[in-house]
Amino acid sequence: MPINYYIILSLTLFVIGIVGVLTRRNTIIVFMCIEIMLNAVNLLLVAFSKMHHINQVATNPTAGTEAQLFVFFIMVVAAAEVSVGLAIIVMLFRNTHSIDVNFLNRLKH
Repeated sequence: MPINYYIILSLTLFVIGIVGVLTRRNTIIVFMCIEIMLNAVNLLLVAFSKMHHINQVATNPTAGTEAQLFVFFIMVVAAAEVSVGLAIIVMLFRNTHSIDVNFLNRLKH
């Protein structure tokens, strides 16, 4: 499968995530869109890792595994981000009975 398909799919997922973050007001949907963007980057890293591995397998048998390690660390950071973000959303809902992003701006004043 050509790398162009992976690039187009990753770009599409990333654009969907950006549009979701910029247009939605629900904080849970905003977090889901951020996760979509992180997974688009992960997909692209693995695709380039596979491409690099195919080209370098004759000289270096462990070539192409570095990106997979980066993907693992990105997933760990994303899981930590989701746990902290959901804790903030739960506390916001307990105090204000709303999960609207615009309501957070009103809390500043």
